Amino acid sequence: MDLLPLPAFADNYIWMLHAAGQAVVVDPGDAQPVFDALAQRGLRLAGILVTHHHRDHVGGVAALREATGAPVWGPAREQYRIAVPFVPLAGGDRVEVLGVPFAVIDVPGHTAGHIAYYAPALPDAAGTPVLFCGDTLFSAGCGRLFEGTPAQMQASLDALAALPGDTRVCCAHEYTLSNLKFARAVEPGNAELLQYSARCHELRAGGLPTLPARLATERAINPFLRTREATVAGAARGFDAQVSPNDAVSVFAALRQWKNTFQ
Repeated sequence: MDLLPLPAFADNYIWMLHAAGQAVVVDPGDAQPVFDALAQRGLRLAGILVTHHHRDHVGGVAALREATGAPVWGPAREQYRIAVPFVPLAGGDRVEVLGVPFAVIDVPGHTAGHIAYYAPALPDAAGTPVLFCGDTLFSAGCGRLFEGTPAQMQASLDALAALPGDTRVCCAHEYTLSNLKFARAVEPGNAELLQYSARCHELRAGGLPTLPARLATERAINPFLRTREATVAGAARGFDAQVSPNDAVSVFAALRQWKNTFQ
């Protein structure tokens, strides 16, 4: 089985899994990169997974479904915002694609009904878990709060951070370099962050994606997964003196507000 990021728009990735002539894609905001990949590799589309309703994640779903008949799975709490038909899913549900069972995790915050898909093992060369997390968790960052609260997003990130450290984090955007710039402002003395930043700059300079990320690395470098660390809480308090340093939600809220205006 192969795992591929298909570039779309300016910075999106449509993730594709394929094996034995069949493929599944995640969050196809644009149908054309999927059609191109299917044709180039001689694949049949066997399914579409959707994490949330934003246009850059669902814009290609209707065309792909019509052309291929592939079934679609998506968030139950957003079923009136995504073109039907699709199979509604919520946290605790399971879906099997290409013989791989995925657990569905509720991760509200970016949108009210956002879900993620987690497989504890992928039958490929790496053999490690994989997480399709849409716009909830990015490498060195997290999604904006368009429909949810800081408490919801903190809980969602805690749920993802609790997954095994070797989990491959398949985010939906190539935001890593800009996120790392902010992360370095929060924790300028984080040696692992500095090393990771140098590596990601090398990858992008070579035209390569920085994703998937590794969850253990994210726990070490991503400020939004480190809201209980004294260095991160102190930086948040430096931005907003009202921050309660022992309250992860308070720290998160300040970090997210800071990141929203960070240049």
